[in-house]
Amino acid sequence: MKLINKKNKQYAQVFQLFTEEAWTLNHKNFNKNISLLFSGKKHEIFIETSEETITYYIGLGKETSQNFEFQQIGIKFSQTQKKNIQTIATLLIADFIHENQFEEFAKGLLLGTYNYPFDKTHPFWNESFELHFGNLSPKKLETISTKIDAICEGQTACMDWLNKPANLKRPEAINAYLKNLAKKNQLKYTAFNRKKCEELGLGAFLSVNQGSAYDAAFTILEYKTTVKNAKTFGLVGKCVLFDTGGISLKASDNMHYMKSDMGGATAVIGALIYASQMKLPVNITAILPITDNAISENAYLPSDVITAYNGKTIEVLNTDAEGRMTLADGLSYLSKNYKTDVLIDLATLTGSSVRMFGDTCGAMFSNNEDLKNILIKTGDKTNQRLWNLPLWDIWMDDFKSDVADFKNISMKPIGDCIVAAKFLEQFIGNHPNWAHLDIAGVAFGNVGYAKEKAATGFGVQLLADLIENYH
Repeated sequence: MKLINKKNKQYAQVFQLFTEEAWTLNHKNFNKNISLLFSGKKHEIFIETSEETITYYIGLGKETSQNFEFQQIGIKFSQTQKKNIQTIATLLIADFIHENQFEEFAKGLLLGTYNYPFDKTHPFWNESFELHFGNLSPKKLETISTKIDAICEGQTACMDWLNKPANLKRPEAINAYLKNLAKKNQLKYTAFNRKKCEELGLGAFLSVNQGSAYDAAFTILEYKTTVKNAKTFGLVGKCVLFDTGGISLKASDNMHYMKSDMGGATAVIGALIYASQMKLPVNITAILPITDNAISENAYLPSDVITAYNGKTIEVLNTDAEGRMTLADGLSYLSKNYKTDVLIDLATLTGSSVRMFGDTCGAMFSNNEDLKNILIKTGDKTNQRLWNLPLWDIWMDDFKSDVADFKNISMKPIGDCIVAAKFLEQFIGNHPNWAHLDIAGVAFGNVGYAKEKAATGFGVQLLADLIENYH
């Protein structure tokens, strides 16, 4: 899609945006019967045709200051009309929208073309598709175009990896992809196999991997800027490629959705793509502890006591609480070996966060008031919302063990997402600026492009915005 600053006399395809207020003011300038079928409500679409032109009237709903709503409208319009759109120069009429709203709408047009497996065959991805918008300068349109391409590249990669069936995302497949990605985006790529992890003492991560038929891949991706004194972000993404629950086997009914247990990692991958393509003036160190959680004669057992990378011992009460095991080593490895200004981990971690928030928002835990506030604001801005939950020390009692430093689950039927967060806090090496995001309910769910639950792309725009605007 090319964004071009011009308005020709004649167009064969027109997108015209209306808020309800704008339609009320202007409807008399149009065929009076249109008002029977269109009023500018959010997601309303009316198509008018003549010999020369197809005009899509697109409803925005009531006037809003929420820019993300323009992305939602672009996505829905793109999804519902994708078969009808022509690969031609198209006029966008929307005199009242500002730069950020235009950016969000155009982003939505591209993201709305997504389905699995993703390919860029839709007219919107074609260079011959020009969106003409005379209200912004060519320079601004060029900047917007670069940003949109980078965020869409990141988000579609995130969604594609989350949607892949288990047999297409074995460790060697994602490793090959990440190696390639690192080469393309000038990232430093390091991966430790099972043998190397043993030498390093990554015991908590290895305990989950030991039941797998596939080698471990404790993977580190680094993005570096040339800008001096830039902020450094440490990101850890839960990357359990498929989660059977291990010996503490999950119920079979919805187990096919467990291909989504790498939602934290895919959000991190998407954000890395954005940061590197935009050449953001930051440094990022990302750790993805890659494994599946499988059942075999080698699988770790309830009652095992494991020594984690930081020397703490963990009594395993439930092998389905494997995410916090892999993250524990990811966090302690990152905090010990890298200096970071901000440390964030993301994970599809607990059913408890899903029961609490459904698909409304992610559960957030942080030991830093400023980071907490920035994350809430960024979540509201990107519509990838987060809600803060407590990290009180009183929860420590729930996972103290008789035979180790900690238990990996409390066994009480309450507050598991809080217990998990409190558990992870023991592995951050006293980092003063840490946040844990439990995105189990929001990374995978009901979407407009699929009949079954599928990847939402949650986390990519949240992290990208946070990293780009963090001071």
